[in-house]
Amino acid sequence: MQIDWSGVFPAATTQFNADESLNIPATMEHLEVMLNAGINGLVMLGTVGENCSLSIEEKIEVLRASVKQVAGRVPVLTGVAEYTTTQACHFARAAKEAGVDGLMVLPPMSYKADSAEVVTHIRAVAGATDLPVMIYNNPACYGVDISAETVAELAQVPNIVAVKESSDDPRRLTDIANLVDESFVLFCGVDDLALESVALGAHGWISGLVNAFPQENRLLWDLATSGNYEEARKIYRWYTPLLHLDTRPKLVQYIKLTVQECGYGSELCRNPRLPVTGEEREEVLAIIRKAIATRPAIA
Repeated sequence: MQIDWSGVFPAATTQFNADESLNIPATMEHLEVMLNAGINGLVMLGTVGENCSLSIEEKIEVLRASVKQVAGRVPVLTGVAEYTTTQACHFARAAKEAGVDGLMVLPPMSYKADSAEVVTHIRAVAGATDLPVMIYNNPACYGVDISAETVAELAQVPNIVAVKESSDDPRRLTDIANLVDESFVLFCGVDDLALESVALGAHGWISGLVNAFPQENRLLWDLATSGNYEEARKIYRWYTPLLHLDTRPKLVQYIKLTVQECGYGSELCRNPRLPVTGEEREEVLAIIRKAIATRPAIA
């Protein structure tokens, strides 16, 4: 299966009203900001999109609105993060009906599956539709590590075409590349490993902080992929204190706070996530505000 997935794909936020109801207009306005900055694709309902905090009806509402807003300008993928394989297959079919271009499939949530169970789960979801599928490996967050060998096994399924590698070990990209066909697409999924991942052959970057700094993300990606590592390093060193926020347990709150500080949306999250307060808030705001004050000029 041939796909055209490369470049910067935001793991987009889902915006809420003060009563925690969906704010679809604000979510779409934020998508438009990132589209205008030149992003290459979108992942809706990932971790940053608070997938597991939404009902399936709300998820489909977000996807339909996103597909309509994007109107074919870039690929729209959705996270698939359900508690059972049956639920995941049901959601995959509903997401296809909503018009998405692909699925980013997580292991079954809240259960530490072994490799055989992970393979069975992801194969089943891939078999529920003919959409292209990206495997999402994030052992730090979800407690299940999808090894390079397991990725290679899953890559034999015709519509499993990519992986978002978030193991915090950039060596995995090389290990996977050595085991799969050249057409298999490698995405970096850890913001503060983006430059290292480009050097190791990543085709794309699914980013959290791009929600707040879309132009800078594109600049870093374009410099790195054009081989201008001297200039890319300058941007990366400016950006890295922010990118570290993507690796903390409260990454959703931190990224949405950054989005709010940049004027692109609200920090409001669904419970049980609470607003960041006290010294923790001041620490994060200091990082954000220093980055805003010293952001690189973009021609």
